[in-house]
This record gives sequence, structure tokens and C-alpha cells, in this order.
Amino acid sequence: MATKQVDVLLVGAGTMSATLGVLLKQLNPSLSMVMVERLEDVAMESTSGWNNAGTGHAAYCELNYTPEKPDGTVDASKAFAINESFERTLQFWSYLVEQGALPEPSSFINPTPHLSFVWGDKNVEFLRKRFAAIGQHHMFDGMEYSEDPAVLREWMPLVMDGRDPAQKVAGTRVMHGSDINFGSLTRSMVGSLQAFSDFELLAGHDVSAIKKQPDGRWYVRATSTNSIFDSVSFSARFVFLGAGGGALPLLQMSGIPEGKGYGGFPVSGQWLVCKKPEIVRQHFAKVYGKASIGAPPMSVPHLDTRVIDGENALLFGPFAGFTTKFLKQGSFTDLFGSIRLNNLWPMLKVGMGSMDLIRYLITEVLQTHTSRMNALREYFPNANNDDWTLATAGQRVQIIKKDPQKGGKLEFGTEVLAAKDGTIAALLGASPGASVTVTAMLQVLEKCFVADMASPAWQAKLKQMIPSYGQSLIKDVELLQHIRAHTLSTLKLVEAEEQAEAAA
Repeated sequence: MATKQVDVLLVGAGTMSATLGVLLKQLNPSLSMVMVERLEDVAMESTSGWNNAGTGHAAYCELNYTPEKPDGTVDASKAFAINESFERTLQFWSYLVEQGALPEPSSFINPTPHLSFVWGDKNVEFLRKRFAAIGQHHMFDGMEYSEDPAVLREWMPLVMDGRDPAQKVAGTRVMHGSDINFGSLTRSMVGSLQAFSDFELLAGHDVSAIKKQPDGRWYVRATSTNSIFDSVSFSARFVFLGAGGGALPLLQMSGIPEGKGYGGFPVSGQWLVCKKPEIVRQHFAKVYGKASIGAPPMSVPHLDTRVIDGENALLFGPFAGFTTKFLKQGSFTDLFGSIRLNNLWPMLKVGMGSMDLIRYLITEVLQTHTSRMNALREYFPNANNDDWTLATAGQRVQIIKKDPQKGGKLEFGTEVLAAKDGTIAALLGASPGASVTVTAMLQVLEKCFVADMASPAWQAKLKQMIPSYGQSLIKDVELLQHIRAHTLSTLKLVEAEEQAEAAA
């Protein structure tokens, strides 16, 4: 069979590939494009609604984005950066809604207040300092703080009911938070791409070869997951490896020098889920607490309102675990298959230096339903064991990379890697992940489409899609206020207060 010529080949049918595909099609509709997915449909791994928290990480409630420094002050720099990234994502979604490329916003995003909640003198002091560090900044405008149990009971009745009245507590609230069904969002974005005659979705195919050709293009072979004798070959001008945990093995297959030295540390997760209407209707918020010592950032405990494909539920967790799989529907040989001479030392050094994390994961794996429910009762004191069931969340692969001082380091974030010539790029890592897709994919464009990005046509289109592109929302008060008012209105996120009052 002849090798098909294509401008852009996207590996993985999750939110990252879909976002990049839509961005590129908006910037240059003439680009031919293929999306290859190993599963039978799009958005079935980490992008699936039940495989992630759906928070829309804006740093309103996630306490791990504002760590306490050794001198006792709070470092808010990451919170500002993540909030700005999420604002870019909201702008892009707003544009697509207005263009008709995305459906009614409630099909993928719903207003849900974002709350932080802590107890105990030390944690209350931390939250007080955190509020002082970010609460008065324009990016966190509208954030409320309280140590009054009566006020907190209004904000989160399930969390406060049955709690020891002598316990010292504190909380913050941002009303314009959101709950996002990334699965629905991604299916809609891929659907908009399928409206183009020169876009092809090739599901049920695994990438079995990636090789740079003498002419600078990439030869990619996609083999059917049902038959090794059924394969399709492509010659692509640009390749994006957006396969979640599966991106690292693909990056290694490509052989580009930029990928050498990188390894992966897989972390699995589970949720406690409640779908009883009489309980679900009593909680309308995402309530985040503080992580346990040694816990990875993705394991910050939270009690969430979820709206997935019209179904309302409560979710608590995540409870972390360890597996050698890189994907939820992957293989137990994934971790071992990723070991190379160039990443062995960094992986060994990280393993030897992460005893707190390893102890934490062992403790999590050994938990029983009763012990998980006891953890839930710290946030929902009156929780009943029989009302909650355990569900498996998506798989995350954290980044391991070389470090001049330590030999290797473990990073909890996302990183865009690209070949020097810009013909191939990959996204590695996890949280905050899906909520900052636009910022991550803009990095791909800036690394791999340098000349195009500098052109007046692309610059004008980018400003149309993302009005704050090239400007600082952290510094520009008026720009942030103008843009946020528009996105909250377009995406119908200004209704949270009314919904909270109705739920109460």
C-alpha cells in the first residue's frame, strides 16, 4: 500500500492532540491532517470524564500551587502562572463556542465554586497567609476567606455537618470556578475537525514505527490493534506525540536527541464515587484540602461536584497507587520497556531519593474500603460506607529527567519537547495537564512553526482566538477584567452563585 502524504500527524486522540489540531486548522485551514488513536474511539484514556478531576485547574483551590517556603512565606508564582494559562484556555473555548465549532457550553463545562478547606492551627495559619498572598490580586478577584463555622456551613454543608464544633477550621471560595467534562469537549473538537475533508481519524491503530526520512519528513506506520497484517503508512511534515503516558515510548522510538535522558514514573489513581441524588444535591462545589506528606500533587484530596454527560455525582480522592502501566489500558511491561542506558541513572537516582513518595504509595495501595471512607469522613463527617463505590481513575506518568546536581529529578507538571528542526514534538507529564492545553499547544507552535508564528496572518488570528496572546494578564488589570467578563459570560460560568443558592 502506498505511503500517504500528510502535513500534520497527531498521535493520540485526547484533549492535547485535539486542541493542537483545532488551533492549526484555525490558523491554516489548508493543512492536511491525520489523528491516530490506539483505542476504538477518542478521549478514552486520561481525557475521559471519569479519568480526571475535571476541575479546570485555575489555582483557586489547589493548595499545592502555593507552597510554603522555608521562611514561612507563601510562594504564589505558580498559582499566578497556572491561572493565566487557564484563562487562555477559556478564551479559546469561548472563541470556538462563538464560531459554532463547540456546542452549548453546558455540554462540557458547568459553573462550580472552587473552595479550599483546612483544619488545625498550622493549616489555618497557612490558608490565612495564602489568602493574603493571592486574595487581593486581580487574578483572584472575588476570592472569599472565612474562619467562621457558620459561614463555612453555608458554603459547604456536607463538609461542616457533624464536625466537632471545637475544631479550628478555615476556607476560601471562588464562585466562578468550573467543572469540565474533558471527554465531551474533546469529542466535540474532533467532531469539528472531521468536518474538513482533509482530516482523517484513524482509530484502533497503534503507531509501530516512527523514522526520520532523508527529505526531512517522518515515516509513521500505524498498525491495526486487531491484526498486525493491517497497517497504514504516512509521510508527515510534522508529528505531534500527544498520547498521554504513551508519549514517552513514542518519543524514544523517534530517536531524537532531545528525548534522551527522559524517563517516566507511573502513578495510578482511584476515586470514591457517590451517585445518590439525595446526597449529591447537598454539595455544590469542589473542595480541596492539603496533601499528605510525600503525596504527589495529583493526590491532593478533594470532594467534588461532577457533571458528566448529564449525570450528577460526587467524587472524592484521588487515592494514589502504583502500577508499571503507562496507560490505563496499557501493558504491565510499559515501565520496563522504557528503560534505556541514557535514562537509567536518572531513574535510579529518583527512586533512591523518593522514599517519602514510595512509602506513601505503598500505604495507598494497602488501603481498604473502610480506610478510604475514613479519609473521606475528614471532609464529609457523616459519610456512609454503603453510599460510595470505588472507581479507577486515569493513569499518569510523571517526568523523570537528568539533573546536574542530583543526577535525576522527578517533576510533577507538563513539558513540551521538540526536535531542533521543529518537525516533531511531544508532551510529557501530567497535572495540571488538560486545563492548560492551550498554553502547552502554543508552546508547540512556537517551537515548531517559528516562521508561521511570526507572520502577520497567524499573529492576527491568534489575537482573535486568544485576545490576551502575547500580553500579561498577571500585570494588566483592565485586560484581565475585560477578558474574564467575556469568557465567563460566553461559557455561562456566571451562574454559579444562583446554583449554589438553589442547592442550599
